[in-house]
Amino acid sequence: MFLPGLELSRAFYAEAVAPLLDGLVHTAARVGSGSEVLGFDTERSADHEWGPRLQVFLSPTDAGRAAEISTMLAERLPRTFRGWSTHFAETDDPGIGHMSTTDGPVDHRVEITDLGSWLVSRLAFDPRAGIDLLDWLATPTQALTEVTAGAVFHDGLGELEPVRAALRWYPPDVWRHALACQWARIAEEEAFVGRCGEVGDELGSAVVAARLTRDLIRLCLLIAREYPPYSKWLGSAFARIPVATTLTPHLRATLAATDWPARETHLAAAYETVARLQNTTRLPDGTPLCADVDPATRPYHSRPFQVIMAGRFTDALRAAITDPEVQALPLTGTADQHLDNTNLLTKPDHVRKRWRQ
Repeated sequence: MFLPGLELSRAFYAEAVAPLLDGLVHTAARVGSGSEVLGFDTERSADHEWGPRLQVFLSPTDAGRAAEISTMLAERLPRTFRGWSTHFAETDDPGIGHMSTTDGPVDHRVEITDLGSWLVSRLAFDPRAGIDLLDWLATPTQALTEVTAGAVFHDGLGELEPVRAALRWYPPDVWRHALACQWARIAEEEAFVGRCGEVGDELGSAVVAARLTRDLIRLCLLIAREYPPYSKWLGSAFARIPVATTLTPHLRATLAATDWPARETHLAAAYETVARLQNTTRLPDGTPLCADVDPATRPYHSRPFQVIMAGRFTDALRAAITDPEVQALPLTGTADQHLDNTNLLTKPDHVRKRWRQ
């Protein structure tokens, strides 16, 4: 019977790994990459890099013994746990393994390292030294999700939980900036659904509508204070937030429409739903995100295309920003709003180098 990966890893740590650490001060967690970290794993996930796995973080001094401890675990861990193999064999993809049987020591997936090294590998910076504006802007939301999601089983070092709390969400003005930039993305293309269709380009109209649908989903996650994950889990993450119940029928109808007037109609309903959502959203202290904006759609200037005129929301959010450094930022937004290349976004250090250029 399938057991969610986080539950499996939690039990594996408590029953198999922790007793072997023999009083060593450590932190244990299941964070980082993997569908189970986000809670989206299924039986299909077990075909690669899924199973009894976790991270054990040690002090920098004790981390010098990582190879020794890893070898000890390889020799003393059980070969199976709760019916799942603890041994991982390599697949045809370098660095990717899957659960397999073995008669010898297990090639386990208990990652042993120090917290600082791991954080830099995932984020390209160490939040324990502080989080500046560049850190917030240049770190892909998938990376932030991987550090703040998952579970901490034991925080003996007392450092991982504070890091996760500090990274849980953007500071208020950075949040406003990210929202403003997301509305700006919509403003750039909202009229093109009708304009493409008007010249007979229904395929182009459908492509634009799909892009706008994606941007609306990401906007809703940002409003809900949830970091948007990468494309495979974007719809799954969206389905978890309250507005999805109301908004999903409009978005599905947008994607299913075969002509531009129908797409425009369904998008208009979606725009108004999201606009009302933003108007009712508050900061944790109860302060409004920004001044209310009329949520009704309207014609695009003198052209007969029904839009939300998304730039109005961008302007309202920017007007509410008080930090001069954030006020001065261009509307290119955070890493995921500025870049759209999975190979790049999965390498936070490369994103940061590009950002500095």
